[in-house]
Amino acid sequence: MAIHILLVDDEIKITELARLYLENEGYRVSAVHDGERALHAFRTEAPNLIVLDLMLPLVDGYEVCRRIRATSDVPIIMLTARDETVDKIVGLELGADDYLTKPFNPRELVARVKAILRRAQPSQKTQRLTLGDMNLDLDRREVTIQQQPISLRTKEFDLLAVLAQNPRIVFTREKLLELAWGYDFAGETRTVDVHVAHLRKKLAGADVEIETVTGVGYKLVA
Repeated sequence: MAIHILLVDDEIKITELARLYLENEGYRVSAVHDGERALHAFRTEAPNLIVLDLMLPLVDGYEVCRRIRATSDVPIIMLTARDETVDKIVGLELGADDYLTKPFNPRELVARVKAILRRAQPSQKTQRLTLGDMNLDLDRREVTIQQQPISLRTKEFDLLAVLAQNPRIVFTREKLLELAWGYDFAGETRTVDVHVAHLRKKLAGADVEIETVTGVGYKLVA
């Protein structure tokens, strides 16, 4: 069955252009144009990924994301017409996996969709890592600390997996963006910082921690 992508944007021209490019890649695509229909489609259609505009009628994208995240870790790419860092950070804090600023190149949207879905798929070979009291099952995409399961969103897991597979190795933000997100676009490194902040909260009290290397990036130590 084809992977299902839900497009949510009140600008019909944008959804039709995005639909064209995504369907050309073999995805099944549906589109809605307000927040209430987005929530209904999420509940009834169970999409594999959601492309979600922030500025929506009836229920805005922030609230749609918040409600979806209350019950699901489905990947979300947020769209915003605003080129302000605060809008992007708020979207990431609410649980979006990635964002694009409109107007965007539809080929870039396709690239980001592919990268997120590729990372979300389990690998064919089972791999398990143990660092201190933290265990990662890379196949099942599960993390436990002191044998207690830790809930991570898609990109949080991807980022932690990169760091855990290379303990004490310092990664630049750009390199983490490339390895965990699957692309390297200039100016997007704030995404990494926000996800590191999320991970630090969830790893609090564990034997491992993500250290900042000033002027360079991050490393995982145990």
